[in-house]
Amino acid sequence: MRIRSFIIAYALVLAILLFADRRPGSMQQDRYSHVVDLTDGQIADTKHASAPESRTRIIAPGALIPGTWAAGQIPPERLVAPLIVLDLNTAAATPEGGSQISLDDISAWESRHGMIPQGSVVAIRRPDGLSETRFPIAHDAAMFLIDARSTIGFVVETPVNLTSDRTLADQLALHGNYVVERAARFTSLPATGSLVIVAPAKSKKPGEAPVRILAMVR
Repeated sequence: MRIRSFIIAYALVLAILLFADRRPGSMQQDRYSHVVDLTDGQIADTKHASAPESRTRIIAPGALIPGTWAAGQIPPERLVAPLIVLDLNTAAATPEGGSQISLDDISAWESRHGMIPQGSVVAIRRPDGLSETRFPIAHDAAMFLIDARSTIGFVVETPVNLTSDRTLADQLALHGNYVVERAARFTSLPATGSLVIVAPAKSKKPGEAPVRILAMVR
């Protein structure tokens, strides 16, 4: 089942590339130049050594609030979206230590790159060596993205513990947002202009599931 999901992801990439090339009047700057696999490698399944499993996982809404979408139930239109990258290297340190993206950081990002597209997936690039598991966006900043920019998901490079802010976790689920953890190769991504394709393994279980995630970069 995992292999089929990954094949579907690559099929989507090819279909979108072909569609872009065949559009009448398609401009060169609208085409994507290459694909970056953001999946964090593969590790062997301990029960079936020949069956590899992605380290990258998706935390579906159903993992946060029972009865909402499980990974395999997320509508396909929410799995292909504009991708923007916020950088924790530029975020201010918090009183608790570490750093989180703030409303000021988002404002500064938009002043440089323009308004975050509606319905985007937001990737957060962490400083090298930072292994903090707290959600890397402050509560008010995350709610701004959810409410004002209609984000549909977040992607981070390390495991994420959402239990420290139960209210935010509930809002993520109620708004249909998913979180992809243990992604990789964010340094290969520009701040804006990419398209992300998320392919979770088909499963009706409400918890986390392996996922393949690809970025089409202009």
